[in-house]
Amino acid sequence: MLLRFIIMCAMVLAAIAGLPMGIFESGTWLWVYPLLTLGFTALGGAIGFFYLLIMCKRVDLDREQEEDDPLYRRVMELYIESLVPALRVCLRSKGVNKVPSEGRFMLVCNHCSDVDPIMLLHELPNRQIAFISKKENRDMFLVGPMMHKTMCQMIDRENDREALKTILKCIRLLKEDKVSIGVFPEGGISKVDRKLRRFRPGVFKVAQKAQVPIVVCTLRNTKDVLPNMRYWKPTRVDMNVVAVLPVEEVLAVNTTELAERIFLMMAEDLGPENVSEEA
Repeated sequence: MLLRFIIMCAMVLAAIAGLPMGIFESGTWLWVYPLLTLGFTALGGAIGFFYLLIMCKRVDLDREQEEDDPLYRRVMELYIESLVPALRVCLRSKGVNKVPSEGRFMLVCNHCSDVDPIMLLHELPNRQIAFISKKENRDMFLVGPMMHKTMCQMIDRENDREALKTILKCIRLLKEDKVSIGVFPEGGISKVDRKLRRFRPGVFKVAQKAQVPIVVCTLRNTKDVLPNMRYWKPTRVDMNVVAVLPVEEVLAVNTTELAERIFLMMAEDLGPENVSEEA
């Protein structure tokens, strides 16, 4: 929507700018008009970037965020909507209708690339998903402030006490109906083959304590998005909502058994070629 709006405005402004120049009275419009449109599109993109930069500069990362900021959430969704085609991603989703339209849930997905959250947020707008993310992402340019304002929770995987605080806050956010929580239960991206690995079962305690359903999701080919961008190649990404486990099933087993069940569901959907041999 945002990208289309910028391009449409650029086309109109290019036409207005071209009229006094008389470009439409000769064949020059065939190259002048596209050039003007490109210039105004670049200007619109620059304005959009600086607007985002100003918004992020205003964020105090040391001040605890207790509410999902509707302005930052909407801006994030608009920019993600434009970013996916800009990355030359053809994103196809299946099973999105299974995701609860009301009430909170925990979303779990395999993790192959830094663009995974972007794909999930793009296909699940208006669901107010806040991801659990490694604490290093807090300092990322633009990304860190936007994550902070949209209630993403940073976790210190090297400090058990601090990690427990993050888990407890996620439980509270779900219980208080503030946001839904998104997690990558592998605990990070594999540096070897970027395939599905065994889960850290402790994170499933969030869903059990908050008594919310678990949305099981898979992503394919996201690992190719950034490498393909270097050569301006398109990438097809597939997202599949495999299943939604109701609260009764989430509470029926311990976290280790729950993690194993969800792992097997993801592994079956992804196929053996996308599952690590170490799993």
